Amino acid sequence: MIDKICVLLTKQIRKEMPDIDDNKAEVIYYGLQNIIGEIPKIFIMLAIAYILGIFKWALFTFLALFLYKGASGGVHLKTHIGCIIFTTLFYCIIPFISQYIFLSNMAKNILIACIWVFGVIMIKKYAPADTEDVPILEKKVRRKKQIASYVTFTIGLVVALVVKNNVISNILILANLFQTITITKFIYKITNNKYGYEVYGNTSESIV
Repeated sequence: MIDKICVLLTKQIRKEMPDIDDNKAEVIYYGLQNIIGEIPKIFIMLAIAYILGIFKWALFTFLALFLYKGASGGVHLKTHIGCIIFTTLFYCIIPFISQYIFLSNMAKNILIACIWVFGVIMIKKYAPADTEDVPILEKKVRRKKQIASYVTFTIGLVVALVVKNNVISNILILANLFQTITITKFIYKITNNKYGYEVYGNTSESIV
């Protein structure tokens, strides 16, 4: 259903803008897939979170991670069902278990420091983690997204360090950790994904 809607919208856009070639149309199509595909995933995730009694925490997790996830990228599963399941698990499990984790100040400080070091290294190596369907090839765009990843990731962990609410702190720690893991080559391999910039990088020598 989503694919048909995206095809129709892409055709309509090409009709309105005849100068769009096949390559640009393909980028538009996959962009529409990502945008439209997110809507049902979010509603399903929030509905399940409501049933589990963690609606406000799941919504907080989604909003707290929105900027970092948008900047750093990450894997995309091959089917809409797979994406829905992954999204639901991601945004429901993190707040659910965050209610039952209690760390001493020392343990929390050490954990956040370790996650920050790990995250900075992974962001340097992989962010923005794009895909074959929606590659990010322009060097300026990649640099801006990488800087945004550093900033939003660090802010999230700093807030986790100083906030008094235990659940919020745990959500920020786990959400930033797991989002960082989703951009790594290990996760890309086990989900059969490839980085778009590696696949198409050699064809974009003129892009600056």
